Amino acid sequence: MKYKLILTDLDDTLLHSDKTISPYTLDVLRRCQEAGALIGFSTSRGRPNIALYENQVHPDVIICNGGALTFLKNECIRSVHFTLDETRALIAKAYEVIGPCAEMTVDLETGFFWNRHVEERSTGYAHGEYDDLLDFRQPAQKICVQTADRATADTIATAVHDVDYLPFSDIPWFKYSPAAATKENALSFLVEKLGISFDEVIAFGDDFNDIGMLKMAGRGVAMGNAIPEVKAAADEVTATCNEDGVAHLLEGLLA
Repeated sequence: MKYKLILTDLDDTLLHSDKTISPYTLDVLRRCQEAGALIGFSTSRGRPNIALYENQVHPDVIICNGGALTFLKNECIRSVHFTLDETRALIAKAYEVIGPCAEMTVDLETGFFWNRHVEERSTGYAHGEYDDLLDFRQPAQKICVQTADRATADTIATAVHDVDYLPFSDIPWFKYSPAAATKENALSFLVEKLGISFDEVIAFGDDFNDIGMLKMAGRGVAMGNAIPEVKAAADEVTATCNEDGVAHLLEGLLA
């Protein structure tokens, strides 16, 4: 195996549209580990929302909360978060701009909060704790706000300095995190920690927040279902997530 680190996004990348990982993909990932590669998740999800997939894949590396948290062999080696004042300012700004109906989620290191009561979640998602967020008093690693309007998202971002914010391509939400809490910054830290080069990293993704990671990796691979911006940034394009694009490319490297 040429690559020492294999990093893959989860939703619409490693996961099928129904949020499952195929037995074929699980087998290929296991064989890659046996060949000496480290397997890593790099996802916007928080740690509670990837537990199902951790139990199936047993990844060596986890980058989650969009790059705010990094784990190596289940040890937290990097954590980035807003200050409490920044957290409260972003929440207040979202309520100010959107109004009392503003919907938000707030991710911490160990869990997440949602200002809407949710009875059921989709496959692979944990139940967040309800909080109206009006008097929230914990520093957030990531805040997501439901809006598809760029001008609204831009205005909310003015509440703090040095913020990284991006839309999700498949849902009308924007993600806000500290500027340092990106997948590419987590990858840069991880490469130094592992003592490997970027050329020894292969990464897979499909959405806006994967672009920096794919550009930084020695081999950046876009999914066949990726947005055009990701395909343009990648070194190559593999099959879609529903066609096990990650596994098909990796299996070729094992041959």
